[in-house]
Amino acid sequence: MKDIMKRNYKVLLLALMLAFASCSFTTKTFEDPDKDRLLIETIIYVLEEAHYSPKELNDEFSARVFDAYLDQLDPFKRYFYASDIKEFEAYRDKIDDQLKARDLSFFNLTHQRLLQRIEESQVIYKDVLAKPFDYSIDEEINTEYKKLPYVNSKKEMLERWRIQLKFSTIANYDDLISQQENTFSAKKKVEDMTHIDVDGLGNEVPPARVADIPKETKEKKPLSELEAESRTSTLNSLNELYAYINERNREDWFAVYMNAIVADFDPHTFYYAPEDKERFDVAMSGKFEGIGARLQKKMDVVTIVEIISGGPAWKQNKLEAGDQILKVQQEDGEPAVSIVGMRLDDAVKLIKGPKGTKVVLTIKKVDGTIEDLSIARDVVELEETYAKSSTVIKNDRKFGVINLPGFYVNMNDYNKRNAATDVKLEIERLKKEGIEGLVLDLRNNGGGSLQTVIDMAGLFIKEGPIVQVKTTGGQKEVLRDKDKSVTWDGPLVVLVNENSASASEILAAAMQDYKRALVIGSEQTFGKGTVQTLFDLNRLVKNNTLGDLGALKYTIQKYYRIDGGSTQLEGVKSDIVVPDRYSYIALGEKNQDNPLAYDKIDAANYTVWENHTGFKKAVENSYARIAKNDQLKLIDQNAKWVKKLRDKELYSLKYNTYKANLKQNEEEAKEFDKLADYKTNLTFKSLPYEVDLMEADSVLKEKRDRWHKALSRDVYVEEAINVLNDLKGNNDIKKLVKSLD
Repeated sequence: MKDIMKRNYKVLLLALMLAFASCSFTTKTFEDPDKDRLLIETIIYVLEEAHYSPKELNDEFSARVFDAYLDQLDPFKRYFYASDIKEFEAYRDKIDDQLKARDLSFFNLTHQRLLQRIEESQVIYKDVLAKPFDYSIDEEINTEYKKLPYVNSKKEMLERWRIQLKFSTIANYDDLISQQENTFSAKKKVEDMTHIDVDGLGNEVPPARVADIPKETKEKKPLSELEAESRTSTLNSLNELYAYINERNREDWFAVYMNAIVADFDPHTFYYAPEDKERFDVAMSGKFEGIGARLQKKMDVVTIVEIISGGPAWKQNKLEAGDQILKVQQEDGEPAVSIVGMRLDDAVKLIKGPKGTKVVLTIKKVDGTIEDLSIARDVVELEETYAKSSTVIKNDRKFGVINLPGFYVNMNDYNKRNAATDVKLEIERLKKEGIEGLVLDLRNNGGGSLQTVIDMAGLFIKEGPIVQVKTTGGQKEVLRDKDKSVTWDGPLVVLVNENSASASEILAAAMQDYKRALVIGSEQTFGKGTVQTLFDLNRLVKNNTLGDLGALKYTIQKYYRIDGGSTQLEGVKSDIVVPDRYSYIALGEKNQDNPLAYDKIDAANYTVWENHTGFKKAVENSYARIAKNDQLKLIDQNAKWVKKLRDKELYSLKYNTYKANLKQNEEEAKEFDKLADYKTNLTFKSLPYEVDLMEADSVLKEKRDRWHKALSRDVYVEEAINVLNDLKGNNDIKKLVKSLD
């Protein structure tokens, strides 16, 4: 990303100005004493100067931002009244003017009103859930909330909440009824078979102790009691939601406003508040410094939900999921700080810290005991972020599978761990195991670092262009692999789906254009053909005393395939299209708001891979198998069924009708139960180095076992291996002919 940023003239100019002006500009100084106004000024400046396709801040822009912002604040239209919107409407065509004047009037008005309405809504939902729902009434709800009008009165608002909460609660009500029916159905069955009394769990109970069985397991609860329990369940869920909402401070809400503004430039331009920027860095690098535990706030208490394999807490082996953290004390001797009731983000800041430092946690264990625990912080790597590989056996032939969740990179030092070097290492390990073909699984890979794509593509070709990039009005630049070495020269298949985006599309497109690999998967990939950079806004401000401003991710270039085509909107078309569950659902860039347009440029000069003559036959064989594959036929039927369910907008709130519709869906769903039963004849195995690691890491072993089980039922991986088998067979024939010649 940094290399791409340097290629953009405007961004380069910004960098130079920063270097020579000590974080101030010759013609622009950012010193507003109000942090919010300062943030507006810096963000608008960067977008106007450096965005690939800057927008004119006019009335049309203002109207789009107005609608997007209010939709984000109140998507279910259960906070604001029509009178609020009418008051807000005065600003519909004024947001552009306010941005230019650094005027916060619109945000201040909406923010204050939102907090007021949120407070009012807490009274409303508690009032609604205090009264029983009548499920005998024939009424329904439209879940296409965008079509709903804003309410005009408190009476209408109460009704809006009643309908929506009744819809939320009817599912809980049905679950409780079903659980009770299942319990007593099983109980009666056992009693009929054994002629002895059993408790609610099916355990035998001596006749003398039948009276000791809890009433709820001996007698069915009345529906009125189940209805009350269902409302309590909804109430608890809403209380937890509002605990989170009430933790959000002004900075959080201002970030929502800023993102409604920047998202109008394109769907991938995004403002990261300071804490969000830290999360982005973790997502990109797959590592952070801390104790290695995932935390969740449940009501007022911070609870450990997972111990991260390989981290300090895992190595110490004293913390476990379910433990509650009550206090945090730093090693410098400062008093312990209670984090009960504290915002989760603030609590996490206290717990995390630099490698080598220690933190003392006051823990309430799962068994109720309380103890102080000292943990030395360290670098924690999120294993699921990184590439992983497995061998697979088919008909005594061994192939390799590499799963790549993202194109990760260390944001501060590219030469540290990154996706390209990891994939190269996995290939070398697989080669030692004697694989004859390789599947690179990029399904659900949303992209990442552009430089890693270039380096990774170079693992499969001798040298040459990988992708072309172009700035607004600028000359195109061809980004090349200059390393003549080839890490893997054998048969290659790239697996993709609708969620394979950005860097995944660059790699898939390059392999397709070189005829180096066959791309298998959905009809097309996501369709993101743009390049973003992350800019630290603090670099623009001289002598900043207002605190961290965060960062802005914005689009600086569009990229193009080496054949000149763009993946923007169009994505990468698979060589072999395989039906999937989302075939009929609107996904991808073309369904995002404000996407940049598709276009083409001239092709780069490149030479296709010489060993691709077997592709045509392999594709023909694959389509012949797909046409006969009952699992894929069923997946296609399931995709149509999923589309039908997603398109449904009206739902009955009369229980008998609701239940009848639910039973119909359940009956229809039974047709697709066989999807989960599918098994291939493939055998997957971890590489020797991981087998050694798993001897000391049961968590890693469990994760790999689950992955291998999923692979063994994966019809897409199965077809990818079949294609590799065809390609390998074709290569063997060519080698035989060549040797005879």
